[in-house]
Formats: sequence, C-alpha cells, structure tokens
Amino acid sequence: MLERCKNARERWGGVHKLIDSWLKARHELIRAFDALGAEPEALAEKREPLQDFCVVLVDYVSAGHLSIYTQLTKEAEAFDDRRGLDFAKTLYPRIDVITEMLLTFTELCDQGKCVAEKFKELGALLHERFELEDCLIEVLHNAHKEQTVAQA
Repeated sequence: MLERCKNARERWGGVHKLIDSWLKARHELIRAFDALGAEPEALAEKREPLQDFCVVLVDYVSAGHLSIYTQLTKEAEAFDDRRGLDFAKTLYPRIDVITEMLLTFTELCDQGKCVAEKFKELGALLHERFELEDCLIEVLHNAHKEQTVAQA
C-alpha cells in the first residue's frame, strides 16, 4: 500500500513539474508577444523578433498537444474522473480550432504576410487559449492534488 501511495505522489508530482515548466514557457510567450505588440504596425520591420516569437509560439502549442493535455487526461483517467474527462472533451475542440489559427498565423509570418490586424487577433486567441488551459489544469489536475496527498 505504501508503495502505491509513493508511486502516485511521484507520478502526479511529475505532472505538476511538467505543468510548472509549461506555465513558465507561457510566461516567455507572453513576454515575447508583449514586446512585439508594443508597435504592431512595425511588424514587417521586426522580422527576426517575429520569427523568434513564432518559434516560441509553436513550441508552446506543441507542448500542450503532445505532452500536457495527454498527461492531464491520463491523470484524470487514473482517478476515474469521468466528470473531468467529459469537461475536457468539451474544451479540446475549441483548443484545436485556436491551435489551427495560431499555426496559420505562423505560416503567414513565414511568408512575410504578418499584419497588425492578425497580430491583434492573435492576442485574443492566446488569451482565450490560456483561459481554457487554466480550466483544464484546474479540473484535470488540481482537483486530484488532495487525493494524491491523501494517498501519500
């Protein structure tokens, strides 16, 4: 029994560290966005910083889809959290739509077609995505923190 408790703490504590790392990446993304957004009309002149931003954006989005969401779902499944899993299923389609829009933005930038209006739209999309991701973290991870601690 103690071994099972130890494994739960190690397993889901690792998810916590993964989320912390991802939230740090989010902070870096926001910083890069804010630096470019100070003068969105001048985006064409900021080719290198814009490309750097796009790399950070793609890395952040990829981490969510390839790592974070999977781990959050596995954690909810391990705790047999049907309500949380059902909730996640309602959010994932919107996150997917936002992801496609974000990646389209990076493609426009690669083609040299990044304009101020698109950059402003990007800010609203990022804001919405962050809110959805925070909901996922709250429902699929934070809801199980106490159970993990109790098992330890």
